[in-house]
Amino acid sequence: MSAGGAPVLPPPNPAVSFPAPRVTLPVGPDILRTYSGAFVCLEILFGGLVWILVASSNVPLPLLQGWVMFVSVTAFVFSLLFLGVFLSGVVTQISANWNFLDFAYHFTVFVFYFGAFLLEAAATSLHDLRCNATVALEPLLNDNQYNINVAATMVLRYRKSKLVSEIT
Repeated sequence: MSAGGAPVLPPPNPAVSFPAPRVTLPVGPDILRTYSGAFVCLEILFGGLVWILVASSNVPLPLLQGWVMFVSVTAFVFSLLFLGVFLSGVVTQISANWNFLDFAYHFTVFVFYFGAFLLEAAATSLHDLRCNATVALEPLLNDNQYNINVAATMVLRYRKSKLVSEIT
């Protein structure tokens, strides 16, 4: 009891006082008007472009370029799924902190694309490396493969810089 005779209410339970996470990103086609939606569309575009460029380069360094291919295909597929979840409105039916998941998704894709960029740049820098091809010494990458790898490296670099600007 207080001094005036009124009962004192117990303090609120802290577990109940926090509101449930809510989606502040728009759902449906409106997601395409946000930065997050634009970045997912760019991930789909650049993931597919890198996928095509690496696949057309005859993959002379399978260990390095295999990871680049894995990153581009995985980012392409997961970006399609992520965009599809927002376009279809499924995010309103799944109780999760979609703001954090959006940030975590873009950060993870940034880390993978940064690693892929470094490996593709390393593969491209080996253009003049000579290797023994039975009789004559031939360059590891011919001029066509070199040009394709340069294009893939630049696309990865551009994608990495876009992700950095989104995270910061």
